[in-house]
Amino acid sequence: MTAVQRWLTLTQLRRILHQTFSFDELEKELVRAKVVNIKDLAPDVVAIGSQVTFKISKFDKYLTKTLCLPLDMHKYEDGISIFAPIGSALLGLRAGQKISWNTKSGEQQIDILEVKRKVRYLVCD
Repeated sequence: MTAVQRWLTLTQLRRILHQTFSFDELEKELVRAKVVNIKDLAPDVVAIGSQVTFKISKFDKYLTKTLCLPLDMHKYEDGISIFAPIGSALLGLRAGQKISWNTKSGEQQIDILEVKRKVRYLVCD
């Protein structure tokens, strides 16, 4: 990767983070996070590569999405980026759990209905 490509990647990441999070919200997500080895992660816990069925309470809308990295969005018809507000909110949750967060359009709440491990991402130890 050239210095220009690296700069573009960092610039794109900063733009994505700026558009999807306030830094206070990102800090809250990081405080809530628990880092575990992928081998120790239960299959019903939402992680990158999980297919999640959830309900957006405000709109009574049911969705099934595969949580993935932005570079992999093209691989899944139902893909959602981990950098999307709802994508990052899903991380670490299990079926039966709920989470609320503030967005530009007001508070959102989602109910997790089902979690399946669809894709296993390679992770360096």
